[in-house]
Amino acid sequence: MTTPLGDPAARLLLARTARAQRDARVPSLVAGVVRDGAVAWSAGRGEVEEPHADVQYRLGSITKPLVALAVMRLRDAGRLGLDDPLEQHLPGTPYGQRTVGQLLSHTAGLRAEAPGDWWERVSGLDWPGMSSQLTADDVPHAAGRRFHYSNLGYGTLGELVARLRGRPWTDVVRDEVLLPLGMTRTTPRPDGRAAKGWAVHPWADVLLPEPEEDGGAMAPAGQLWATLTDLGRFAALLLGDTGGVVSTATLEEMLEPAGVDGAAPGFSAYGLGLQVVRLPAPGGERTVVGHGGSMPGFLASVFADRDEAFGTVFLANGTSGLDATLLRDLHAIVREHEPHVVEPWTAAAEVGPLELVGPWYWGPYPYGLRLSSDGLLHLAALSGGGRASRFRDRGDGTFVGLDGYHAGEPLRVVRDGGAVVALDLGSFVFSRTPYDAGAPQPGGVAEGGWRPA
Repeated sequence: MTTPLGDPAARLLLARTARAQRDARVPSLVAGVVRDGAVAWSAGRGEVEEPHADVQYRLGSITKPLVALAVMRLRDAGRLGLDDPLEQHLPGTPYGQRTVGQLLSHTAGLRAEAPGDWWERVSGLDWPGMSSQLTADDVPHAAGRRFHYSNLGYGTLGELVARLRGRPWTDVVRDEVLLPLGMTRTTPRPDGRAAKGWAVHPWADVLLPEPEEDGGAMAPAGQLWATLTDLGRFAALLLGDTGGVVSTATLEEMLEPAGVDGAAPGFSAYGLGLQVVRLPAPGGERTVVGHGGSMPGFLASVFADRDEAFGTVFLANGTSGLDATLLRDLHAIVREHEPHVVEPWTAAAEVGPLELVGPWYWGPYPYGLRLSSDGLLHLAALSGGGRASRFRDRGDGTFVGLDGYHAGEPLRVVRDGGAVVALDLGSFVFSRTPYDAGAPQPGGVAEGGWRPA
């Protein structure tokens, strides 16, 4: 059960939200904090109907991670691979040799927008109509060479989902992602109580209505509408409550940075449909994961701090005005005034491979290998820095790296007459003493061993 946030956090969050709505001059703004799987605090400011948490706003690019979840479900079902060329599943584009994974991570080299008119403010073409306009000029960058955000890429992924599932991408996302998560007020077009999109004049306090059109083939890049409550449920997924939509391992894979946005201030990267951002914070940066969104008339944000076990969401019905300081400040208030209380340490339920733990040496570099209660092995340099990684038991006597430099690399236990003499980590040999001659050291150990100068 979610415990509501108390004062002073609730008061400070309200004050910051109110100031953002006024200073940014957005007609309305709703904001919330998600903890323990639900919205623990929320507020609405400006011309927003009550209950403010049940008013739809357009999500813009937050549509992308929902489409990405549908793609990853296809991967997990064996219908496609991330290294598959697009041509294998969706023939006929000038970027058919770019891979599904590259499209998900914006590293396929595609142009940012679709050919033709500014797709966000006009009625969009269907896939045959749009794809018939694609040329080699729509692929300005080499594959995998750089991060280049591409709405065109996600329009393509939406068609890929539709083609492989045999029905519209909106139906697939609804049935396989939204409904299992309980996001019943997330729809392709405004449905029921919904905010009107506005542009605010930059030099006067007057408004201009923004158009709301069906994006057609580009809709997977920014079509969906949702309420604060629904977006909070998506934040809960980012925190690990996946509702069975994808496995925890798949979610972790989506959060692994693939492309770095060199134009963003600070560190900003993109995984498989999700942004990974480092926010400035006292004592060092904080990593948050999620996505931002914007469309003419709307701004949106959903980001989770997985280490602190909370997320924030906000939605506004103005084309411009809000900046990254609102996200940063909401997170800072929660961290300072509602800090996460971690679970107590408990001993492991089973005794694992204790013969592997303790000090090891990669050449002269000292490392420590520790076994945690979740069964993972943690490798860390004892001299600071170094190549830290976690390893999971494969069940066949070997382990696989989960993160860091050794992600995906095999760790094999080397034995001599049953006794452990070394660890072979992707060809790197770790021994119990520096360059132990009793271990299979690549290149051998000089005769006579260690000696004085």
